[in-house]
Amino acid sequence: MQTMAVQTFRIVAHLALAGARPSAGGATRGATAMKRDLAIVAVLWLALTVAGVALARVDFFPVVRADKGDEIRHAFQVLLYLAAPVFALVVAVLAYSVLRFRHNGPPAVDGPPIMGRGVVPVAWFGVTAALAVLVMVYPGLTGIPKVFRNPPPDLVVQVQGTRWRWIVVYPQYRVTTLTELVLPVDTTVRFEVTSPDVVHSFWIPAFLTKIDAVPGMTTVLTLRPTRTGSYETDQALRLQCAELCGRDHATMSMPVRVVTRQEFEAWVRAQAGQAGVVPAPVGTAPN
Repeated sequence: MQTMAVQTFRIVAHLALAGARPSAGGATRGATAMKRDLAIVAVLWLALTVAGVALARVDFFPVVRADKGDEIRHAFQVLLYLAAPVFALVVAVLAYSVLRFRHNGPPAVDGPPIMGRGVVPVAWFGVTAALAVLVMVYPGLTGIPKVFRNPPPDLVVQVQGTRWRWIVVYPQYRVTTLTELVLPVDTTVRFEVTSPDVVHSFWIPAFLTKIDAVPGMTTVLTLRPTRTGSYETDQALRLQCAELCGRDHATMSMPVRVVTRQEFEAWVRAQAGQAGVVPAPVGTAPN
């Protein structure tokens, strides 16, 4: 952000000095022309900021179906609102400079050097520094701990990403599935993610969270599904590899279903019955 601030300030300063350079007739454009240029940039900045904020209000996210997804979604919106006026200023200055001061003849003599003095650079650096501190506080210091907290789980799901499929194990019930990931709603789930070959990425778009599957280690993601649904009605409910992992990376996905506790218990009984084991009740604390 500070680098963007430096570049934008330089362009604004060039824009201001351009009004004091001699014209083709030998006269200077003067302070009036300079004020007009800055006023046009200010109006353009305001218009682009309004458009950017309006665009940031558009909901581009899928239906969020996990508790941590709500926190991540809010953090994205905050960052978009903060970025809109900064990006709008950069675009306004660049666009006006390109159109207003374009030069089609031979190269002009370079203007005088610009020194970063006065109220404008101090104010600009102050604003950008304040924005940087704000982002570090939220979503940095306050939002990140919420996303990475790992409360005691009601259900443990072991997920192995291997080229190019997912293997899902419910160790509490001795159930393994290769066809779908089924989760009970309003239940704290701990995903233990591994890989035997290359780095994959465990990503469920409807949860707005993901974590890498790294060979030789187990990564942990804990969350609570908050809404029922299935891949058939919401394509964001899928387990998708989000790390380029080889030939069939694009097809490394698995449907996800978030169901009621009763439906999950019935599904577990059916899966365990096929394996010839007796499942424990849903919600039994994992070992």
